[in-house]
Amino acid sequence: MALSRNGKPGLLVSPNSVLANALLRSIDLLRPRVLTARPGRIEFVVGTQINGAPHLGTNLVQTAAFLLAKTARREFSIDTRVRFAALDNAPYDVVLDPETHHAYQQTYFHALGKDGIGELIERYYQAFFASVSEATDTDYAVETYTDQQATPGFRAEFLRTLERLEAIRWWMAPSHGVVHVRIPCPECGWAEKRADRTKLAHLDEDGATFTAVCLDHGDYEAHIDPEDDAPYLDLATLYRNLVKERVLGRDPDVLHVMIKGGDWTFGCQLVDGALGALDTPPTHMPIRVFTPQVLAPTGAKLSKSLLRERGPDALPADVEPWMLDTTAWPGSINNYVDALVWLVGELLTDPKHFFRSFTVKELGRLMTVRPAEPAVRAHEMGIYKRYFDLIAQGKKTTEVRVNDSSRRKIKQGSLIRFRCQGDAVLTRVTRVNRYESFEEMFDHEPIASVNPLATRAEQLANIRQIYPPAREALGVVAIGIELVDPPRPA
Repeated sequence: MALSRNGKPGLLVSPNSVLANALLRSIDLLRPRVLTARPGRIEFVVGTQINGAPHLGTNLVQTAAFLLAKTARREFSIDTRVRFAALDNAPYDVVLDPETHHAYQQTYFHALGKDGIGELIERYYQAFFASVSEATDTDYAVETYTDQQATPGFRAEFLRTLERLEAIRWWMAPSHGVVHVRIPCPECGWAEKRADRTKLAHLDEDGATFTAVCLDHGDYEAHIDPEDDAPYLDLATLYRNLVKERVLGRDPDVLHVMIKGGDWTFGCQLVDGALGALDTPPTHMPIRVFTPQVLAPTGAKLSKSLLRERGPDALPADVEPWMLDTTAWPGSINNYVDALVWLVGELLTDPKHFFRSFTVKELGRLMTVRPAEPAVRAHEMGIYKRYFDLIAQGKKTTEVRVNDSSRRKIKQGSLIRFRCQGDAVLTRVTRVNRYESFEEMFDHEPIASVNPLATRAEQLANIRQIYPPAREALGVVAIGIELVDPPRPA
């Protein structure tokens, strides 16, 4: 029987790999870039097509983003956030011109409008994200592709790539060299799916002019410049990612980490080829984390569309209905999120478990052995042994942290689980006071409640060794705590 690193029987048996062999923890993959860039914040970027109910693989990727953000915040002492990109340019409908045989598509945005897209996000993701955000103490933001493509930064970067189109077109479209730039008809919102007749007519310092053909309205012209958010710019998947990653790479203060499903590993080599062709500086190259891929029993990626094409009879025995439509989970949203957080947490215990693929049968097995006792939702904090012991003994009744995004959610009545060396103790928040600096905090808080074994000067010196000035500048929070239960194994 395989043993985990703490000597207990392991739930998983995973083979070693080149990447896993180079890491002690999955989060170590980010360390070289963090040490080089010294960012003020890390954002974990995860994108999802807004085209119906998510399946297990989609929510697994999203949950991994939140858990990695939580781990990075603790590991690197840097504020973190999840950025959810709602890809509302997914195809809603496709028709074929009976005369020319050109295919035309309409995006979800053009079919449903902004309010309709908002309703889809609300229906399938808002409650999920609110729950996983609470479970991981991690903030998040939602942005649609429609809003992203309208920004001056995205459009300016797109225009820069057009200046080097000859250098990137075979990377973006290796089979034919025709890069798909869809500019929907301004009258009806339909666009040629493969952009066969969408041509770059003119490019200069004022922007780019394209010509295109609509199935119903004939020839039309569109001009794109950074200052105007029209017309709509619908780029093919690889091209969209190239432009997005170039834009994010230009931010010197935020390290953006792309969180992608394992099936993306193959396509990213083309994006990287285009990034190289554009002479992208090493510090601007994207950093990506590929999450475990969820596989059908055949070894193929679990696919809603493939099963939809073949009908419900094609559903393999090992695929439970909720795996394809997570809204069918037989329980509350919090129960589903707690199960996912537990599952992804187990995969993150060892790089060998995280950087691999899993069949639905294996994931189903893991889900059945998860603890039956409902998880207690609590803020998680790692802490040094000497302070953990003082909390466990009831002698330390004030915990001091910098006021980063995760601490701003703490309020009176919140639960905090302190962890140290395999032990955990659950506490309840009795009060929350916020200050500009550690000096101001000690002017108002009882010194002995923070550490009964050290003077004010000693405590200030110790805290300053933990938190550099840039962290203290976020503000200071003093959290009153009381024991809920005695310490127990984590």
